[in-house]
Amino acid sequence: MSEARARAKHAVMERVGYVEVARIVRSGSAAQARIELRPALEAALNADVSLGLGFDERNALIADVLDDMTGLGPLQALLEDDSVTEIMVNGLDRTYIERGGVLCPLGRIFESEEQIRITIDRIISPLGRRVDERSPMVNARLPNGFRVNAVIPPIAIDGPTMTIRKFSDRISTLAHLVDLGSIPDWYAHLLGYAVRCRMDLAVAGGTGSGKTTLLNALSCEISQAERIVTIEDSAELKFSQHPHVVRLEAREASIEGAGEVAIHDLVVNALRMRPDRIVVGEVRNREAIDMLEAMSTGHDGSLTTLHAGSAQEAIVRLTLLARYGIDLQSELIEEQIAMALDGVVMSVRKPGGRRFVSSFTGVSRAEGGGVALTEYVSFDPTKEAWTLIDEPPFIEEAVRSGLLDEGEVREWRSSCRSASAC
Repeated sequence: MSEARARAKHAVMERVGYVEVARIVRSGSAAQARIELRPALEAALNADVSLGLGFDERNALIADVLDDMTGLGPLQALLEDDSVTEIMVNGLDRTYIERGGVLCPLGRIFESEEQIRITIDRIISPLGRRVDERSPMVNARLPNGFRVNAVIPPIAIDGPTMTIRKFSDRISTLAHLVDLGSIPDWYAHLLGYAVRCRMDLAVAGGTGSGKTTLLNALSCEISQAERIVTIEDSAELKFSQHPHVVRLEAREASIEGAGEVAIHDLVVNALRMRPDRIVVGEVRNREAIDMLEAMSTGHDGSLTTLHAGSAQEAIVRLTLLARYGIDLQSELIEEQIAMALDGVVMSVRKPGGRRFVSSFTGVSRAEGGGVALTEYVSFDPTKEAWTLIDEPPFIEEAVRSGLLDEGEVREWRSSCRSASAC
């Protein structure tokens, strides 16, 4: 089939002309380019009777060649498949996809390492980026928001490696997570109350545990009367229903080594943009101290994520990250964390691929200094069951101040008892 594909592609190029094909691909959407190029490709196949292709083979060949010419080759169909959430190209011979949270091997889908390199270049070239031996690693984002990481030899020992993480718009609210069974309804309402009461929250978990999805769902609980500034390494958060959002994205240095804009720089700048809430997609460096300062200096209700396996690990990791940005003793940074952060929400992924919103832990200042952690919601991964250990004190305070409706909270408490959560 590879020989037939090469002959068909050459024939259509000869028939239409290289300049015209390039013009068609650049001038409009990929779908429109496919419509315009398909007749020429069919005519080229009709003229080459020696191929001897059946109906199904012919249609498959047409789709493959059009993917090569207008899309991302063998990856195009995977990118268009909503059930595929991640694509991992591990050199020429091994490609995996994640479907339903489970890794599935596809084997060899590219014809050569050169084809992988061409695909990588096609992704990053429109962004003014390049990958070569001097700069063998690159992070990029497709126009639809998918995140791309590529590494080439000599860093990648087994050939060009590419990882594409897809983000679905289908899961955008806490109600969607409830429908998926990732969180019970009473717990979703509790987190909604926390956001409405302007609690400063950190969403923590491992890679692929659903932190960004949960952060996006929590962000949907923010009042539409508020101004939100989002800061991300690669823009993934969706605010299609919120009218007042400013989205900022970090930028790596150019080929010449200039023009870098780090998360730290964006957090500092966001403080000058009159935000009601700051949402940082993930803290992983010195921006942690800037985020903590924002939380404790008038920007209550801010949200962020970080990699950690538990609430305790989250505090330790925040302390370490903050020390990248400021040379203070750990005890002083923990004091800052205790004053700034109100809670840690954990997100977990089980071996079978299912993701859950697990524990909710309150953060406060311990007697004598430091951080005190109080678990309000626990999660049993074996039984996939949640327990409300204690009601967070902010709920009663919000009822007294009128921030939460007393009748609404009374109904919520009743639902907790009905679910045997209390």
